[in-house]
Amino acid sequence: MIKYIVDVAIPRRDVELLWLAASGMIVAPLAAGLLQVAQKYGAERIGQDVMLDLRVALYRHLHRMPFAFFTKQKPGEAVSHVLNDVQGVGSVVSSTLVDVAQNAIVLLSTVVFVVVLDWRLALAAMVLLPLFITPTRRVGRRRKALKRRVQAGVSELTGMLTETLSVSGALLVKVFCGEELEPRRFRSKAEEIKRLALEQSLVGRWFQLLLRLFEAIGPAVVFGLGGLLVIRSEIPLGTLVAFLTLLKRLYGPASELATVHVDLITSYAYFDRVFGVLDRTPSIRDAPSAVPLDRVEGHIELRDVCFAHGSSGEVLTDIDLTIPAGAMVGIAGPSGAGKSTLVSMLMRLHDPTAGSVAIDGIDVRGVTLSSLRRTIAIVTQDTFLFHATVLENLCYGNPSASRAQVEDAARRAQIHHVVAALPDGYDTIVGERGYNFSAGERQRLALARAILKDPRILILDEATSSLDSASERDVQEALAPLLKGRTSLIIAHRLATIRDADFIVVLDRGRIAERGTHDELVRRAGLYAWLWRVLARSEHRRATHPRAPERRVLKELEQPSRNHRGSRPRSPQTTEARHLAGHAGVRRDAGA
Repeated sequence: MIKYIVDVAIPRRDVELLWLAASGMIVAPLAAGLLQVAQKYGAERIGQDVMLDLRVALYRHLHRMPFAFFTKQKPGEAVSHVLNDVQGVGSVVSSTLVDVAQNAIVLLSTVVFVVVLDWRLALAAMVLLPLFITPTRRVGRRRKALKRRVQAGVSELTGMLTETLSVSGALLVKVFCGEELEPRRFRSKAEEIKRLALEQSLVGRWFQLLLRLFEAIGPAVVFGLGGLLVIRSEIPLGTLVAFLTLLKRLYGPASELATVHVDLITSYAYFDRVFGVLDRTPSIRDAPSAVPLDRVEGHIELRDVCFAHGSSGEVLTDIDLTIPAGAMVGIAGPSGAGKSTLVSMLMRLHDPTAGSVAIDGIDVRGVTLSSLRRTIAIVTQDTFLFHATVLENLCYGNPSASRAQVEDAARRAQIHHVVAALPDGYDTIVGERGYNFSAGERQRLALARAILKDPRILILDEATSSLDSASERDVQEALAPLLKGRTSLIIAHRLATIRDADFIVVLDRGRIAERGTHDELVRRAGLYAWLWRVLARSEHRRATHPRAPERRVLKELEQPSRNHRGSRPRSPQTTEARHLAGHAGVRRDAGA
């Protein structure tokens, strides 16, 4: 348009062509602006779609990872991957990649235009273009390294927030007067991130200066050469003016592409972190030939099972155990003996490092995880409830349960009267981790949730530890019909809880030390008998002398040989006593 105005309309004094070309100078940018709006919407939509798909894929993949993966993760790291890192990837897709496409199109089209205008000026203008790309790789690598450190810092900051602003974390901070310490820790980490971010933004400042210099040199060269050609009447003045106008559309996109190249290399830090998780293959997953576990009877068999946590030594060693379908099995032993690890193998939270675990004669590694875990319910000592209604929490393992079934399960767990007395009943929000309920009430809610799942195999891992003696007896009586006909494994430090089990397995230092019924084990005068007598004696002392110093109980635990006629080997006595001191010496609500 400028060329036509300068070279044609003005010399010919053609007013109509002048106004037509001037109007074109208005219409063309307007059309470009409308196109840019559509492009912006399309780019943003693509970026949001990518973030949605990537977040869901990452969240799903994280839930496929084995339980050990989460025990090794820094607090908040998984949350940072799903939120912050994916946000960075979406930003790259919606802005950086679109900028690449847009600037590349503008650059190529401008090259065509300037060549058509005058090939000599075009050659002089384009000779500087390679210089725009030369420094980008070094600057990009440096910024990428800093970006990775920034993202790691953001991940740690997220973990700090996740820990200290949770109910448990906030409680710990308050009771230990950490209200001043935690903000200082937070500020220190935030300042570290700020310093890295500033350093990242300043990397390549000389690079930007060079780009601006090239943008100034180009027009100067074209002015000199073009002016000479105009003086010699080899090109018209309008061509030079049009060419100089187009140079902004040549060097601008070239400069932007160089900057975007740096941004792309920097953004690889986001992709590295996200795909570093997505590319991890879960160590516990369905085998290619896995089949659903149908019509479960509940026969459990462990053969030569060993398990070790990395290089920390074996937790379980040579476990051979057969549990008939429908049997109630008690699992006892000192803390750290491997009781919880043993039952976790049934649900494949861990896989044995040697040996096999089978249900109804089928190795659990040969069945699908979903079908395996649908047949098993577990209630642990550390009860977890979602920040949702009571009804939603109870139905978590059986979403199709009717209201009548939910209330029946709650009655069996001795919690229905508590929920019914609430203003909103089963629609009451339990609060984070269920802190609107007492520990005993949370445990009964967890029992109701397990009852409602109606499993073939039920695992109770210290499931009544938070209940008082009266409530524990009520719940055990209510569970009796539920346990009948199901295979149940009950881990207990309160040995009275498993007194009526079909048989009891006693673990000691990762091995099966004894097995038999309660009466058989007591008569055998081994580890179980020693545990039973010590705990019974401590509970009796608690009942008769509730204010007796705990050190007296500990002293008695450390000197048991006088009371069980030497049947317990002396070497582990002190270790076992220390393991049990926390249980025997501090529980006031246990019913021996």
